Parts: sequence; C-alpha cells; structure tokens
Amino acid sequence: MKGIIAVAFSLFLLPGGVWAQSVSPPPAQEKTEERLRALEERIRALEEELRAVKAAQTTAAAPPAEVAQAPAPPPAPSYGQLGGAGGSAAKALNPDISVISDFLGAVGRNRVRPVPALEMHESELSLQAIVDPYARGDVFLAFSPEGVEIEEAYLTFTSLPGGLTAKVGKMRADFGKVNTTHNHALPWTDRPLVTENLVNGEEGIGDAGVSLSRILPAPKGIFLEATGQAFRGDSGTLFVANRRDDISVVGRLRGYGDITENTNLEMAFSYARGHNDMGSSFLTNLYGIDTTLRWKPLRRAIYHSFLWRNEFVWSRRDELVGQQRAFGMYSAAEYRVNRRWTMGGRFDWSERPTIASQRDAGFSALLTYWPSEFSQIRGQYRFTRYDGKQDANELRFQFLFVLGAHGAHVF
Repeated sequence: MKGIIAVAFSLFLLPGGVWAQSVSPPPAQEKTEERLRALEERIRALEEELRAVKAAQTTAAAPPAEVAQAPAPPPAPSYGQLGGAGGSAAKALNPDISVISDFLGAVGRNRVRPVPALEMHESELSLQAIVDPYARGDVFLAFSPEGVEIEEAYLTFTSLPGGLTAKVGKMRADFGKVNTTHNHALPWTDRPLVTENLVNGEEGIGDAGVSLSRILPAPKGIFLEATGQAFRGDSGTLFVANRRDDISVVGRLRGYGDITENTNLEMAFSYARGHNDMGSSFLTNLYGIDTTLRWKPLRRAIYHSFLWRNEFVWSRRDELVGQQRAFGMYSAAEYRVNRRWTMGGRFDWSERPTIASQRDAGFSALLTYWPSEFSQIRGQYRFTRYDGKQDANELRFQFLFVLGAHGAHVF
C-alpha cells in the first residue's frame, strides 16, 4: 500500500517538472485547465486501485464462511469386529444384562417348613435382546445355595401369521398369576400356601416346551388372550414324565378391561394336566381362576395405588385308592401410601394334594420400603396353622437390589 501511494505522489510531481523543462514560456490558461483535469482523472484512477487493493487485503484476512475439513484418517484396524462391522455395531449386538439379588432372613418358629435364619436366597442374571425383526430372546439364570440353574430361556416369535405369538425353550407355565412370577417380582417374601401345596411350590410348573398365544376379538374394548402350551412333563413331584409321551399341557384364557380411567380388572381361567409321580397311568388335573383389581390415579398422586389379587386352584389327583380332590386359595391386597412405602396383607387357605383332609391356613402382614426404584426392603409377619394343629409364627425380612437394565415383567 505504501508503494502505491509513493508511485501516485511521484506521478503527481513528475508532470510539473517535465512541463517546466519543455515549456519555457508560461502555459496558456486553457492548457493549464486541461492538465489539471488530466491529473484529477489520474488521481481518481489511483484511488480506485487503492480501494481495490484494500478490499482484496480485507477479504484475504477474513476467515472463510465454510472451511472444508480435511478428511479424517481411517480408523485403525480392530481385531474382533463382527463381519466387518465396527465397535458400535458390536455394542449394539450385546443383550441387556441385569442382576437382581434376593437376600432373606427370618426369626421365630416354624417346625413344619423352616427356612434359614439368613440366606442369599437367589441372584438372577437376565440376558434379553432382540434377535432379529421377527424374534426376541430371554435367558434367566438363577444362582442359589443349591447351585446354578436355567430358570427360563426361550425364544419368542412375534410376527407369525394369523396374529400368533410363539415361544420355544424352557419357561414357566402360564397357569395362574403367581406361577409365572419370578421370586424378586413377588410382593411377598414367600409364596402362598396354595402354591406350596398344589402348584409345586417355588419351582412351580415350568419345563422345556412350546407355547402358542393369540389375542382374540372381544367387545367393548376388552383385551382377550388365549394361550396353549405343551411341556416335556417334569415339574417336581407335581408332574413326572416316565415316558417320552408323558407330556403335560397348560391352557389359559385371560381377559382385561378398564372399569374407569383409574381402575381396571383382569380375570383369567387356567387349566393344567400331567402325569404325576405315581406313574404314567396316573394324572393330575389343575383348574384355576385368578382375578386382579388395580387402582392407580395417573393424573394426580401417581405414587398412590391399590391392588387386590385373588387366586383359586382345584386339584384332582389320581391315587392308588382313587382320586384326591383338593382346593386352595389366597386373597392379597396392597396399598402404596407414597413414593417410599407400601403396606399389605394376605390370607391363605389350602388343602394338601395327597391327603385333602389336611388343611393349612394363615395370614401375613407386610410393609415395604423403596429407597429407590432399584431396591426394596420388606418385612413380613407370617402366621400359619398347619393341619389345624401346628402353629408357626415368623418375622421375615427381605432385601432386593437391581444392577443393570431389567426388562419389564408381564402386566
């Protein structure tokens, strides 16, 4: 820029010297005016060039509006990629993993069915994932003092023709409400007497098998689902398969409907049949009815809720001397007072499957504290009168905690 100004200043002075040397007499008035106009035009031209140079320098100094980024270097090769996919794809293929631990303790007296004073009752490891657009996989491993076992492991086909849903693997039978529920999902520290006496206790009806279910059309917005299942035939002493064709079958019809905006009712009928421990010629038939009434205001006080559940089971078991017919039931209610506290109670009554004249009855009172959605502390007072003559008084407590993302259980 300084060079351009110097050139302009030299040009401004140069013509005067030339004219002074070439024209000795004083120039005429008109010639002087012409020279001035020429100089003015020359100065204007130099000013235009100066402005152009300044504009070019300003443009060069300003950052460009969009700067093209240099291409990122290619990622380093990764050993352990799946089919050429990157690490993010490998992470996406990992299943949801969680662990739920159930710690139990008890004080008091129970000589008929005692439990340890302290025990790590069970730790459940769950692996759940979408296998492909047509199937989902669920695996539940139970770690207990007795060892490790597959509690459930099944594949669910969700897109079959005709609106059907199928499961294949080891699973809990869809009989009643308590049988399908894992230990940590129960609202009590134990299982009702009717489950202990007539439905194979904690293990319940569960085995390797296949399941087929379908949602049926129903009027007035009622949800109606039918399920049919066939199992290998081994569920403790309840069902025993002595031959390959000693399979057991389970069927359930479940209906659900809203009574009001905050209240709904669920009712289901269940049936199960299998060969018992007396041999292949001896059958056990179970019939069940369960009802669940739920109240939960969703617009206000979302931590207030009430649940009332009832389950009735009839057993017809073949024996050497004929048939034994037994009946059992429980009725349980729970009320969530606020975000942290839940209180409830349960009444039990059940006959025994092999000797129906022996009857057990009892009741429980429960209080549950929720430190968070991932842990629970529960206390339960349980009184039981076995066979009408042996009393048991116990105070049980439970600690539950969850690690990881555990999938929701059946509603």
